[in-house]
Amino acid sequence: MKSIKEETNLNNKKILLRLDLNVPLLGDKITDTTRIDKILPTLKFLISQNAKIIIISHVGRPKGKVINELSLKPICKDLEIKLSQNIKLISKNFKEIVSKDLFNSENEKIVMLENIRFYPEEEKNDQQFAKLLATLGDIYVNDAFSCSHRAHASIHEITNFLPSYSGLQINLEVNALKKITSEIKKPITCIIGGSKVSTKINIIKNLIPKFDNIIIVGGMANNIIKYMGNNIGKSLHEENSNLIIEEIFALSNKQNCKIIYPKDVVVAEDLNGSPINKELNEVSPNEMILDIGPKTIKIINETIDSSKTILWNGPAGYFENPSFANGSIKIAKKIIENNKSNKIYSVAGGGDTVSLLNSLNATKDFNFVSTAGGAFLEYLEGKELPGIKALN
Repeated sequence: MKSIKEETNLNNKKILLRLDLNVPLLGDKITDTTRIDKILPTLKFLISQNAKIIIISHVGRPKGKVINELSLKPICKDLEIKLSQNIKLISKNFKEIVSKDLFNSENEKIVMLENIRFYPEEEKNDQQFAKLLATLGDIYVNDAFSCSHRAHASIHEITNFLPSYSGLQINLEVNALKKITSEIKKPITCIIGGSKVSTKINIIKNLIPKFDNIIIVGGMANNIIKYMGNNIGKSLHEENSNLIIEEIFALSNKQNCKIIYPKDVVVAEDLNGSPINKELNEVSPNEMILDIGPKTIKIINETIDSSKTILWNGPAGYFENPSFANGSIKIAKKIIENNKSNKIYSVAGGGDTVSLLNSLNATKDFNFVSTAGGAFLEYLEGKELPGIKALN
């Protein structure tokens, strides 16, 4: 990848800058600004070079439709404050805009296109759409590592129409992950949690040959609990996952990788209910599993103690409610304890994991924290990410 810092003349050049500003929102309030904070160095560098910046990003999954609640307006306001710069949010369909009309005056330095996923062509990696988007700028910069596992028009296809570079944050992410994969110390443990069951359960199969232990928590663990013959009530899970679970256990036995899953759980009747510790065979049909129990925490802590490298992607429960955050907090504290005594090398990835660590003021206590979730895991799998490949 060629870094944008290698481009010698950016003066007055229009830079199409793809960022991942997909931050968690509560109404129009941003609850975690990590992804915004991480890309500030790239924006400040381009401003220092007197470039004209056209920000491309998305929030949520509008699936090609305009959804007002998924506007980039709150992010635009937050960036204005952080950069002390006026930023114009362009709500108009960019297909009706020509490049020369983007900036109304010499003083305008940054504009932001409205949510790029409002356009159905984006996720289809549509060539004509990418070509039209490219007409707005002189140079393309990708600083969205967390989106780079997607072959989308503003990440992949656009690089065919403009000189293309990597941003400062994407370089940090890729270099850190290269270091991890090339200098990894065993035993190595991967903790995978979160609620995105379908996207991660297949990834586990590909990670097995690379790890000594894989700890499965969160929504994905419910599939295994159910597979073992237990009632999981109303818990989040993936239908028809038995075959992949059988493959996971067969492969783990063959590769001598230990699969660790919950032995006890914390349940409630709904997301705001009272937490109750239960054995796996005690979950009622009207309950949902929302965290791991004390026995499981003890097993995980012992596994962390016996490891030299920890990779963590996804919380252990519904951590947004403090009643179900105990498992995730205990995992974080154990990793931090071992990290501070130089017993392990620790890496955390994924938006929810980062949000959890921020709530504990603990991101500084990990060796590396990535804002990427799926891209982080796919890179560890050894897959070539479309967004990275397009820059090479």
